[in-house]
Amino acid sequence: KMGPSLARMAKRADPSRHVIGVARFSEPGLRLQLETHGIECIAADLLSREALAGLPDAPNIVFMAGRKFGSAGSEWLTWAMNAYVPALVAERFAGARIVAFSTACVYPFVDVNGPGAAEDIAPTPPGEYANSCVARERLLEHFSHAQGTPGRLIRLSYAIDMRYGVLHDLARKLRAGEAIDLTMGHANIIWQGDANDWILRSLAHCTFPTTPLNLSGPPISIRTAAQGLADRLGVPAHFVGREAPTAWLIDSRQAFNLFGPARVGLDRMLDWTADWVRRGQRSLEKPTHFEARDGHY
Repeated sequence: KMGPSLARMAKRADPSRHVIGVARFSEPGLRLQLETHGIECIAADLLSREALAGLPDAPNIVFMAGRKFGSAGSEWLTWAMNAYVPALVAERFAGARIVAFSTACVYPFVDVNGPGAAEDIAPTPPGEYANSCVARERLLEHFSHAQGTPGRLIRLSYAIDMRYGVLHDLARKLRAGEAIDLTMGHANIIWQGDANDWILRSLAHCTFPTTPLNLSGPPISIRTAAQGLADRLGVPAHFVGREAPTAWLIDSRQAFNLFGPARVGLDRMLDWTADWVRRGQRSLEKPTHFEARDGHY
């Protein structure tokens, strides 16, 4: 959901740059759309050493491959995509700077009244998906140490656009008259454009060895966000459950110090999301499952 917009942003930032997108390109029309924007597209199976060997060298890599949804029941594939593939890519591109997507789910739950989990908190998450993401980080760290590869591990929390994300999930439930579960009562969210901007700029802030960087906006109250969407949609908000004292929250002050505040705040995201859902515009049909507290997706 983020790769195409990130690639287009990179090309717009410097049209003289050679931007390459590597994926299966299973979504109809996506490859042509990207090529229209001047992005070279290469279809490849990242689980194949031979396919990776055939890719061109590049000085800058944004590694985005991974698997979350559908993990329950095929955990073997989740571990292959989230641990084995990063190892193959790190081995192949030893000479590049690698900014790799990770997730805030590597952290344990923290107190909702605190600053959130900082990068130095040990990753001890619940669930196989989150633990496979810890494995991804550890393998990238290993190859960074072994091969001298600089990088960053982007512990991202809920980058959203109108078609996907926590606010999209809330708005669709409100429009359908469904109750909002408040048990996971807080979350960090960031506008996808801001997230892509910061991720690309992270290439200039790689470290050796690679180190984690939390990336999201300030925490929001699910109750407050849902009520704001309900008001904008002109529908009542129905709530169930009570806010737990802990949540998956991160402290992004290091990112704020590097990149400044996010340009798109919560009120604007609420306005855009409510308008989008009210008009029945496209959804990616991929619920975030932000309300899950057991790590099962």
